Formats: sequence, C-alpha cells, structure tokens
Amino acid sequence: MEYVTDFKRHRRLRSSKAMRDMVRENHLRVDDFIYPMFVVEGSNVKKEVPSMPGVFQVSLDLLSNEVKEVYELGIKSVILFGVPNEKDEVGTGAYIETGIVQEATRLIKREYPELLIVADTCLCEYTSHGHCGVIHNHDVDNDESLELLAKTAVSQAKAGADIIAPSNMMDGFVKVIRQALDEAGFTNIPIMSYAVKYASAFYGPFRDAADSTPQFGDRRSYQMDPANRLEALREAESDVEEGADFLIVKPTLSYLDIVRDVRNNFNLPVVGYNVSGEYSMVKAAAQNGWINEKELVLEMLTSMKRAGADLIITYFAKDAAAWLKETN
Repeated sequence: MEYVTDFKRHRRLRSSKAMRDMVRENHLRVDDFIYPMFVVEGSNVKKEVPSMPGVFQVSLDLLSNEVKEVYELGIKSVILFGVPNEKDEVGTGAYIETGIVQEATRLIKREYPELLIVADTCLCEYTSHGHCGVIHNHDVDNDESLELLAKTAVSQAKAGADIIAPSNMMDGFVKVIRQALDEAGFTNIPIMSYAVKYASAFYGPFRDAADSTPQFGDRRSYQMDPANRLEALREAESDVEEGADFLIVKPTLSYLDIVRDVRNNFNLPVVGYNVSGEYSMVKAAAQNGWINEKELVLEMLTSMKRAGADLIITYFAKDAAAWLKETN
C-alpha cells in the first residue's frame, strides 16, 4: 500500500517535554499573580469564607502571618479589600485615615516594604446599602460618588498603597482620581482601572467575602451588560484617555475574547481578574474528585495569559505559585 506523505508534521514539535517547553508560546510565572486579601476589624479573626474554600477574612493582628506566606511563595503583589464593622450611607470607612485598608497597608509596608500593595478603591464594602456610591432616589449619583472615591484614593495613597485600583464603574472615575492624586502630590502612583467590569453572576462568592451584597436592586445601571463587546472598548478607551496605567477586565474566564480585544487595541498592561465564582466552581469540582485541580487551574490561568493578560488577580495565586515552584 502506498501512503500519502505530503502533509505537515506538526507533531515533530510535540515529541518530548523538552521540545514542548522549547516552543511554548506563553508562560505562567509567579510574577504574574496579584493575590486578593480580605481584612476585617477585630482581633484573632481568621474566618474561612464558606463559598470560597481556602480564602479567609483576616484581622489585622493575624495579617502578618498571612502576608508572610504570600511573600515566601514569591508573590510580589496583593490587592486589599476591607470589611469594616460599621457602615453608613456614604461609606465613610473607605476614606478615613483609620480605615481598615489604610491600617492594613501601613502594617504590611512596615514589615514587607517591597511587596506591592494594590488598594481596591470602591465604597460598596463600606456603605449600608451595598452600592458603589451615594444613593439618591434609589439610584447611584455618579458625580457625587466621584468626590468620595477621590478622597478614598488619596487616603489609600497616603497610607502607602503603591497602586490605586478603582472598581466602582462610575463615569469619569479615572479622571477625577488622577486629578486628586496629582493635587495631593501622588503623581507617581499609578491607577489600575477596573476599566471593563461586567454585571456578572460570577461575583456571588465575593459578596460573601466582602459583605457587599446590594440591599436593594442590582448594579446593572453602572456595570456592563455581559452581552456587549464593543462597549468594552469604549470603556477602556475612556480610561486610557483619562490617565489609567493598567486596564482590568473582570471577570476573565468567560470574557477571554474581551481580554484579547483590549490587548489588541491598547498598549497598557492588561490585568485579568479571575473572580470568585470562577474560583469556587473549580474548588467545588475538585472537592468532589471530578477534576485534577492543579492541572485545571494552571491550564485556566495559562488561557488568560494566552488571551493577552499580562497580570492576573487570582485567589489561586498561592496554590499556583506552589505548583509552579514544584514544576520548576
């Protein structure tokens, strides 16, 4: 029998692990990860989030141990979310000097000055109604909210935050925060904008962790419609024009096409947020023995890099850092 041999031999470059490593197009590194941490008031608190196995709310007195673990794994950046004991209509705890994120930032900077601290800049964890701004007539007042968000950003920068990450999705938030930071003397503090943030069902477990569930309505009037693609480019373009230094796409796993669009259209670092629902689904499947967690997580994170993310905010950061260390 005469065989046809005039076809391409793609398998030549897959013949061994060494060969596959040599031609690999995308690489996952510990330097790519930003680890989210939830800081609470009180003492001796280390409370696991029920819907997020392995993720904890931690009080300030125990925070050093948690940060030490992150630091020793080689993770170079954390993003801080605060969970205060008291909330009010205008989210005062977000911008006061003694706010929980401000106190956590000072503590970490004293002990690990080279660790990059990203401060999530929003009001939803601090407002009694759970929305990301000031409420008038059952709606978020965009421009009045901007004033408080700017105060929050400056307060976080004064506490030592290296990067300000506004997640509120108010129109003009990058411009107003950039102006406020510059006027306060923080011209060198970059803004990691939640430029493209969808009104996603994948956020559910986060609201358990941050105690930020809206007490009425939802956030669809200011977060994006999951059906829209071109709108993401308009949002990102506005933030670039207003002075953003990084662009976040949130969520990431179900929005890899958006990550690629942002990567193709803008030359700023792109950050994928591997959100709580994506984390919890994997953890649940792993606990039931339905998947190989290590292989799936590393594949999932690699897909985000392949789509165009330069950095990844992920609750898997500690696990992935340990797995990569084993592999290397």
